[in-house]
Amino acid sequence: MLKLYDFLESGNGYKVRLVLSALQIPYERIELDITRGQTRTPEFLRRNPNGRIPTLELEDGTHLAESNAIQWYLADGTALLPEGRLERARVLQWMFFEQYSHEPYIAVVRYWVHHGMDSERGAEVDQRRKLGYDALDVMERHLSAADYFVANRFSIADIALYAYTHVAHEGGFDLSGYPKLDAWLGRVRDRPRHIPITCADPQPGAA
Repeated sequence: MLKLYDFLESGNGYKVRLVLSALQIPYERIELDITRGQTRTPEFLRRNPNGRIPTLELEDGTHLAESNAIQWYLADGTALLPEGRLERARVLQWMFFEQYSHEPYIAVVRYWVHHGMDSERGAEVDQRRKLGYDALDVMERHLSAADYFVANRFSIADIALYAYTHVAHEGGFDLSGYPKLDAWLGRVRDRPRHIPITCADPQPGAA
């Protein structure tokens, strides 16, 4: 059985949980508290030298890191990843956008707020929020002409972007001015086998 080394609060871990649930793949989830250094132990560093979650352990003991790489591995050959060459490249385009233009701002500010670190960051919080809104603006414009991000169908590009966008308000982001984005969040939330980020023990085999 697959093993997922995870931290429940993490949107990056949540991406993988959403894919596993959508595809009804059974797995064992192992919680590691990143705030207590549990991903920096010699034992875990042997699994992932970068000391980060999520990390997926395959049935043969191989370990795979980086949330979007794990998503791609799990979704390959399924309806969550298009078959066409250009469409697959578009999925990667949005996943790279998420990691470089979205997650460093929306996710990081959320983490700071969750852990009471935002007051000491001062102007850096304001700057990251501005860049986070820039990313949300890009998404809103795209969704003005499409229901989903690639080929107008649900894919791991949507999962990658949903994970931190749907909790952006926890970092002080106001989404009230993003009607298309809000509608898209609702579509993703209403998908079969959707699970909340707070779900510690999902049952991927259940409807």
